[in-house]
Amino acid sequence: MRTNLLLIAALLFGFPSLANAAMQTKTIDYTAHGKAMRGVLVWDDAVKAPRPGLLMIPDWRGINATNIEFAKTIAKNDYVIFMGDMYGKDLRPASDDEARDAIKPLLGDRPEMRARVVGAFDELKKLARDKSSGIDASRLAAIGFCFGGSSVLDLARSGTAVAAVVSFHGGLSTDDPSLAKNIKANVLAMNGADDKGTMPDADKFMDEMRMSPAEWQFVVFGHTVHCFAEPSAHSPPGCVYNPKAARRAFKLMRDWLDEAFAR
Repeated sequence: MRTNLLLIAALLFGFPSLANAAMQTKTIDYTAHGKAMRGVLVWDDAVKAPRPGLLMIPDWRGINATNIEFAKTIAKNDYVIFMGDMYGKDLRPASDDEARDAIKPLLGDRPEMRARVVGAFDELKKLARDKSSGIDASRLAAIGFCFGGSSVLDLARSGTAVAAVVSFHGGLSTDDPSLAKNIKANVLAMNGADDKGTMPDADKFMDEMRMSPAEWQFVVFGHTVHCFAEPSAHSPPGCVYNPKAARRAFKLMRDWLDEAFAR
């Protein structure tokens, strides 16, 4: 199943031949706001030139085999990805119910949620200081999916000096709209027009972003619901992969990151 997902992603996103890839993963233990975390570094060791480093916060299932394979298809030979842990090294949701229980305390305590995503980004910066990591420390950004999208938007709201954040079908709400004035990152949020979980907050999100001094863009894909960017997603009617929207969204992501890194 994982191989099929990789092949689908390769065909849709124009990734190089998987036969030529030399994707590697490494478990990284770190601490965020006093909590023991376990992330995963993903990179292609066939590439010797330094690449941008991306913090990736996955969907509410967190770090698991499916999301690690997904990270590989995004990293390819363009990025080194550090998958940040939002739950703690001993919590790995195995079902949607467990994932819902895992995110509930964080959505109810946004300062803690921000502290954990900032801790994950701090770990990416630490990894980037090691030249053998292949990360260009001058080009660091963050991307996230679903709950991970909410998390990287909170990273931006924290005022962290990150070049860009990109949210794919992430929650748009915040506990404190005034935090927008602290944003330093270029913010790209992409959501489905028919996403009933996130789009009710769209107007408030845009009002919030209007208070931000940073570059921002909010993109809405028509006839598209939640989970549109994730090839493994198929829980109709509300959470469905949309290959056309995904292809467009990843192109926007790459262009947005290129522009931010060239700043």
